[in-house]
Amino acid sequence: MLKTELKLVKKGDSLLGTSYYYASKNSYRRYSIKGYFDPETNSVIWWDDVLLEEKGGTLLSGSNREPFLSVADFNCPGEDKMFLQGNTTDKNDKDKQTGPVNMQKTNLSMFSDEWDFVIENYFVGANDPELIDSVAGIAFIEAPVPKGFEGTLTPPLVKDAPVTDVNPTAPAKAVASAAPIKPVTPPAPVISKTPGAPVIAKTLADQSIDQKFSTRTNKLQTVIPVTSEKIELRFYDNAQVDGDSIALFLNGKMLFKNIRLTEQAYTVYLNASDLENDNELVMVAENLGSIPPNTSFMVAIVGAKRYEARLYASENSSALIRFVKQ
Repeated sequence: MLKTELKLVKKGDSLLGTSYYYASKNSYRRYSIKGYFDPETNSVIWWDDVLLEEKGGTLLSGSNREPFLSVADFNCPGEDKMFLQGNTTDKNDKDKQTGPVNMQKTNLSMFSDEWDFVIENYFVGANDPELIDSVAGIAFIEAPVPKGFEGTLTPPLVKDAPVTDVNPTAPAKAVASAAPIKPVTPPAPVISKTPGAPVIAKTLADQSIDQKFSTRTNKLQTVIPVTSEKIELRFYDNAQVDGDSIALFLNGKMLFKNIRLTEQAYTVYLNASDLENDNELVMVAENLGSIPPNTSFMVAIVGAKRYEARLYASENSSALIRFVKQ
């Protein structure tokens, strides 16, 4: 079982932050994380998104090196008592159980990073969505690599983003509030097409769509909590319309094929009553369009909530979306 330090920050019903799996302060793996929180059921879903840093990996060589996805209940019996209890699976394989989640709030952090400022000042201004988004992007800023550190896994992180109107002495409580969600209008896909220019899609190997589904690796793109009976999914071509064509599989069974992605939404409706507790929707690339890889902008509407994801598929991998009933 891995020792874990988890930093979760709420933005509406979304969760952002970072996770550390460690043997010691000098031996750890660090991921950026994404997830969702349902204030009605106190259910928390989060997953390791991008590996940001790895240090002293030999001490962790006996542990699972794959990213995790966790589903847990959030319990807050007192002001200073918070617990997360649930289970984890392999991020890309829901059938591969990796162990239980049994975590509690602590004020003692072994690792310092850019999220500390947000957590410590969450209730005095640092819960601003734009600030949270900016901090989430700090870890991905390409900083100059100092001499002697060329070829390392990641460059040093850029810290201390400037913030105004925040009291740095306020207490830290990052996940206890439940700010209402504001309706979000998804950005319109950017369409750029030269008039009269033909769209030539790159064809893939001569396989049936079932063969493509079964032989490619599924890579998790997002997890969506199911809290309503009706689920509406809208698929667009992401960025330039270039002839992308996809097929959709739900829990191993093909739903639709030969879906041409354009600036107009291709809409799919699902009923929660027809779903299992944990479901896998897989987007398989039938071709790669004229500009590989095959990319789609998906909008999921679950009741009154809206989720967005950019999906990527290639001749080696398919995009996986998990729907988890709350």
